[in-house]
Amino acid sequence: MTIASLTAVFAAAAQAEDVDVGKAEFQSSCASCHGMDGKGKGPVSEQLKVPPPDLTILAKNNNGVFPTNAAYETIYGSKTIPAHGPREMPIWGERFNPIVNLPHIVDPTYDVLDPSRELRGVVVRTRILAVIDYLSRIQQK
Repeated sequence: MTIASLTAVFAAAAQAEDVDVGKAEFQSSCASCHGMDGKGKGPVSEQLKVPPPDLTILAKNNNGVFPTNAAYETIYGSKTIPAHGPREMPIWGERFNPIVNLPHIVDPTYDVLDPSRELRGVVVRTRILAVIDYLSRIQQK
């Protein structure tokens, strides 16, 4: 299966259900700490030593420009955030981990479509970009 056909399958499925993929990814992987609205008041936020930041003011704190690269590096793990955990075991598990050679399942739905796991990196990048897109859309004006 090619990257184009895999992308088309995901896009068609999301469009058919009118799903906001970025919002869904955010809610499943980030909202427990950052809150459903991204303002840092998730259900476990009070149990953390360092309160999660308000993700709706990233652009405001960056001279009005959404920091796309910094957001990508943070989610991907190349920019270390102690609260997210080490790169090998980030708080969200393997959802944003593109390592192909590990014997884990990134997501059963994706792995069924790509049993060779060759496109795992594409799936992970797509997830990260979807979250970044969502975050850019919830920025305070």
